[in-house]
Amino acid sequence: QVQLVESGGGLVQAGGSLRLSCAASGRTFSTYRMGWFRQAPGKEREFVASIIWSLSSTYYTDSVKGRFTISRDNAKKTVYLQMNSLKPEDTAVYYCAADRVGGHYEYWGQGTQVTVSS
Repeated sequence: QVQLVESGGGLVQAGGSLRLSCAASGRTFSTYRMGWFRQAPGKEREFVASIIWSLSSTYYTDSVKGRFTISRDNAKKTVYLQMNSLKPEDTAVYYCAADRVGGHYEYWGQGTQVTVSS
């Protein structure tokens, strides 16, 4: 199994920045892809960003492109989400997820709350 623990969430004013961290442990050697998702109250979960671990290839949803950056630290087994120019609509619980072999995301963290005030 792969265990994921998110941290770095909090309250920030519009236009501010936060950096989320996701530390992975367990059987991580075969992990193919990691991603960030978010879910606001009463809304469906949506994809935010992903990174292919071995290649460092990244993908972003259009609403965050140019503002958010996903990156990895192989030595620390950690993936980051740098969030700049935050907007109130970014308010959500942010989840880290892992895909072992390039199929579906099957491992999920507990989530960290991000609140952006006007």
